[in-house]
Amino acid sequence: MSYTIDMHCDSLMAAEFREGPTADVFDCPDQALDIKRLIEGKAMAQFFAIFVPPEEAFSHMKYPVGAAQYIEECAQVFENTVSRHSDVVAKACNAQDVERNWKDGKLSAILTMEDGVEVHGDMAKLDHFYDLGVRALTLTWNFENCFGAPNSKDPLIMNKGLTEFGKEAVKHMQEIGMLVDVSHVSDGVFWDVCKIAKVPFIASHSNARSVAYHTRNMTDDMIKELHKHGGCMGINFLPAFLNDTPGFTESRIEDMVEMALHEKEIAGVDVIAIGTDFDGMGGDLEIPGPQKMNLLYDALIRTGFSVEEVDKIAYGNVLRVMKEAMR
Repeated sequence: MSYTIDMHCDSLMAAEFREGPTADVFDCPDQALDIKRLIEGKAMAQFFAIFVPPEEAFSHMKYPVGAAQYIEECAQVFENTVSRHSDVVAKACNAQDVERNWKDGKLSAILTMEDGVEVHGDMAKLDHFYDLGVRALTLTWNFENCFGAPNSKDPLIMNKGLTEFGKEAVKHMQEIGMLVDVSHVSDGVFWDVCKIAKVPFIASHSNARSVAYHTRNMTDDMIKELHKHGGCMGINFLPAFLNDTPGFTESRIEDMVEMALHEKEIAGVDVIAIGTDFDGMGGDLEIPGPQKMNLLYDALIRTGFSVEEVDKIAYGNVLRVMKEAMR
């Protein structure tokens, strides 16, 4: 069974909304992730995203704080989790930290952010999030922000690219070693990032659009270009991103394997990684948590992937990107 680096989960949000800033991700038994399941699944590193919901979500849920305080509190939940389980978990800011932690017998926790909306076009705020520990940023979620446009069924929005601030911010992120994440962005933003990027970037939790049609997924040309830039994309376990059959609610291993086979065929195995979206999705999940990741790896090997290729998909490709793009 291979080790795993998973580039996306929403467990911080789930813990924060349940208990506030005193929460501990691994002390929430109804979530997908906890220490026992991560260790059982041989997790090498887990990216923990601070997902920033739209402002109206806070009032709808009668949540007592706004987005700015919510981000600070999610970062505190992350710190709580690491400190309270320091015997088996350690924070990581780059590939060297991950390798050192692994050598010490610990899995790594990496803080990320999903949606740059709270940057508000201010580079100082972007630097603040970096100082807070954020080491990867998904430029947009499903709405336009200071970075640019999101994925959309509207071709006018889908063709929009980075804003002028977004272009400068992407350059800055790569200079300071914060991973640029193009999951959720418009096609226009993706191609603008390609023009700017000097080091690899990621699509933390996105699949192939030609296998499962959804604007959140990437076209074959985009996947090829991501590979040319040395980046990788995480297989997302959400049913609608794996299978575009209307009303389909199953997250099946056979669809994940089909996704990996297609991505390998068009761009090579070096572009494939894992980005589960645990605690950020629903449906009937064949892999409900990290403890079952071996089911995917075994299925990939039965389909013809070599052990070396599966190791690249499970952790090697992400670790390579981190070495090249993070400090």
